[in-house]
Amino acid sequence: MNIVVPESDRKIQNWILLFHYSIKELAMNLQPNDLLLFARIADTGSFSRAAQRLGLPKSTVSRRLAALESHLGERLLLRTTRKLTVTDFGHTVLEHARQVASEVEAAESLAQHRQIEPAGRLRVSMPSDFANIVLPQVLTEFIARYPSITLEVDLTARRVDLIGENFDCAIRMGDLADDATLAARRMAVFSHGVYASPDYLKRRGVPPEPEALMEHDALRLLLLTGEPAPWVLTRGEARWEGIPPGRATANSPELLIRLAHQGAGIAIAADHFVEPYVRAGELVHVLAGWKPPVATAWAVFPGRRLMPARTRAFLDALQAAFAGPKYEARRAHARQQPGRGDGDVRPER
Repeated sequence: MNIVVPESDRKIQNWILLFHYSIKELAMNLQPNDLLLFARIADTGSFSRAAQRLGLPKSTVSRRLAALESHLGERLLLRTTRKLTVTDFGHTVLEHARQVASEVEAAESLAQHRQIEPAGRLRVSMPSDFANIVLPQVLTEFIARYPSITLEVDLTARRVDLIGENFDCAIRMGDLADDATLAARRMAVFSHGVYASPDYLKRRGVPPEPEALMEHDALRLLLLTGEPAPWVLTRGEARWEGIPPGRATANSPELLIRLAHQGAGIAIAADHFVEPYVRAGELVHVLAGWKPPVATAWAVFPGRRLMPARTRAFLDALQAAFAGPKYEARRAHARQQPGRGDGDVRPER
């Protein structure tokens, strides 16, 4: 018995066969390296930076992306002289491209993790004050211990894009923004106090209570918003908050401490940072019993890939330093001051 297939049905069958053949051909010809390359361009926002990160000539990167777009039959990026914009179709492809990139990085990290000696370039971002005051000895010992690691430290107050700018980790102070692409490890908790030089207090008097700060010269910390950080002091259930008149405002706690040391005004500073000045009698803790909030130092790193051995070695070195006797002795000294304590600590995540 012969079955006659209507002409319309035969056309549908032909379209289905052609579609499956096209998909199969596309899958066979699509190169994972080109998807990885596209992910790097989109994440860095630049052909030049992507080429540098991949170790390829810029012309090769541009040519391979054009070949990928030609193969897919649609534009992935819109190029202007000023910026690159991912198309709607590009965003769909980018999701899969990033999965390829993540798998490649996981394989590379696994290979590096199995090495006996961590090696390679380690890019770290941290505040300059934290590096200059707290970490010189830690960094020196780390460099000596791991000669195969090239340490690259970026000292900046801004919060860098770890993934987009290719950082291995960053040290950040205070509260962390929610970001599912990052993980964090708590390094240390720093208590704070109000400090001034003996010369300043001799000239202007010692403030007996927080409200008296409004009659003094404050050395204030500048926030990322461009506004001075308010001063918050607590003693038991009592709480005082205000912004004292500023003699100087800066985004560097180290500079504010140096200005206070020179008698320019009163500053809120980490007890750990000013401890040498206090021990030498060059700074005095005022408003005993009133506590500014503590500040937590976090190590932040990309959370969706296996951690490279060099990053793990660096974080372990930091934690070992902050768990050591020198740091614990300073914390104990701070706790012995009237009204001092560690306060609430954000749980490690």
